[in-house]
Amino acid sequence: MDSFSFKILEKKIIIKIKDRICETSDEMLSSRLFRDFVKICFQELIEKESPLLTVFQKPINEIGADDINCFVEVIKMLTKMPLASIPKLIENAEGLVADKERLNDLIEHLYNFWRGYERFMICRSKGSDLDKRPYRTFNKTVESLTRMVRSIYRDLQENVLGQHPNIYRQVRAGAEISTIAFPRDLYQKDSPYEKLNPVSIIRQMLIYPPLILNPPMNKRTGKFERVDRNPLDLVNLDSEEWLCYPAKVGSLLIMIYFHEKFFELGFSLCNLFELADDEFMKRKPDAVYLFGVPGEALYEFSAFPTVFYEDTANDCLVAAVPNKDDFGYFGYLKKMVLTLFNIKMMKAEKMPYHGAMVNILLKGNKSSTILIIGDTGAGKSETLEAFRTIGGSEIEEITIIADDMGSLDIDENGEIIGYGTEIGAFVRLDDLQPGYAFGQIDRTIIMNPNQTNARVIIPVTNYNTIIKGYKVDYILYANNYEEVDEDHPLIEQINSSEKAFETFKEGTAMSKGTTTSTGLVHTYFVNIFGAVQYKQEHDQIAKRYFEAFYQEGVFVGQLRTRLGIDGWERKGPEEAAIALLKLLAGKAD
Repeated sequence: MDSFSFKILEKKIIIKIKDRICETSDEMLSSRLFRDFVKICFQELIEKESPLLTVFQKPINEIGADDINCFVEVIKMLTKMPLASIPKLIENAEGLVADKERLNDLIEHLYNFWRGYERFMICRSKGSDLDKRPYRTFNKTVESLTRMVRSIYRDLQENVLGQHPNIYRQVRAGAEISTIAFPRDLYQKDSPYEKLNPVSIIRQMLIYPPLILNPPMNKRTGKFERVDRNPLDLVNLDSEEWLCYPAKVGSLLIMIYFHEKFFELGFSLCNLFELADDEFMKRKPDAVYLFGVPGEALYEFSAFPTVFYEDTANDCLVAAVPNKDDFGYFGYLKKMVLTLFNIKMMKAEKMPYHGAMVNILLKGNKSSTILIIGDTGAGKSETLEAFRTIGGSEIEEITIIADDMGSLDIDENGEIIGYGTEIGAFVRLDDLQPGYAFGQIDRTIIMNPNQTNARVIIPVTNYNTIIKGYKVDYILYANNYEEVDEDHPLIEQINSSEKAFETFKEGTAMSKGTTTSTGLVHTYFVNIFGAVQYKQEHDQIAKRYFEAFYQEGVFVGQLRTRLGIDGWERKGPEEAAIALLKLLAGKAD
């Protein structure tokens, strides 16, 4: 009997263990996982009529279960002894081992076929202390599996070909992502949330970056709709198919539940949001998100049900998205979480923003906090990266507070204070440049690298920074669509709160096609993530804040990046960065 259970789902392998994985190569090769995987691989080869199967020395359409079983037995013996010994020990193996080059090619294909799957390991056991010493747990499971698979592969190579390889490549051969997860009774009995208690909650994770994942979609479409019924009332969860990532989103605790169909997306949250620790999880969750609800239950809301519900009785927001390939894009995961965050901020009379915020320290101890508000593709990140490069020795430090979204507050002294939400960034692969300011490429999770709008998720800051609170000095609207001339400078200060309010509210941008929108678009405060759904509340908050900006002497204006204009994709942000550097240094024209 195997010491673990598993599921092969599309191009994913999910391995669940309690305390151990296979401890010997023989145990691994005798497991049901290995046999089932060999069958899947051979079925594909048979359908393709692959010449690799000529190793069996019979017509491909006659290869059956006995041949596959013989192959498995040969593999088990080949880890222990050379090829020449196999026919003496395994009946009917003579033909299979007659062509060692072809047999080696088949083994190589099987190895690559295994590595072509996304492989996840879940360590869980009620009452266990797996999370007390996570490194030891990961070492006994993930590291052990990786070493074992590599060892089996290398033993097979040497015993089939009779020679050692000259080059050893330490590729990820075991699980690519592993987690320690346990259920917790977070919710009261007889509440709509009680059904979530059996779902295991992630406590620790281990990943092997850079990680390449291929989710079903590479763009987001539609908007998130507010509904008048709690989606939890319509959903029945099989706790064995779900995991929960408890995310620290700014100051909030948001419980993100994700279905196994979208495990690659759910696990990727670790590069974007801080994982809540035990102390943080003692508080009541601010929101719950069900990502990947099976069946048709959500379709009673709309034809494209990316929905959320405001549960005023329990002071909790609830969001849900169906379990369909159409929603298999990380943007649906990230942006819904940030929508919930933004709504909570508005309820607390704070102003959410869609933009990037950084604190820049120039030589001479001149510190400035800049908020660049703009839609996706407006040139926020590109300008800041160009600023870092162009600024060179004039810059002592750039601290990233928010890459995409955050909130503004007015403190007891009337000052405007800015906060972030994410520790990571979800950025276009095409926009990464040498020396990219937002982290290191070897820590990334890369999604759909061979498609348009390929993205990376990369850590860029830390949790203490995003919740510290920084006094804001500059608020700029990222204008990516207007040419620059005498009447339209690179940085243009707006002289009244009323005009600034209207400029930011209009939210004009040239879409770069990162969603399904293209051309010149207008989006309310470039923020369809909560602000649009609560326009009346947001309008009142925004007017009060824009008045406060001018009362406190905050510089409010437009930054013309020209990123949406053909031919200016690189030069536009560079010139905007030069103008920004002059402004901060007090050398503006």
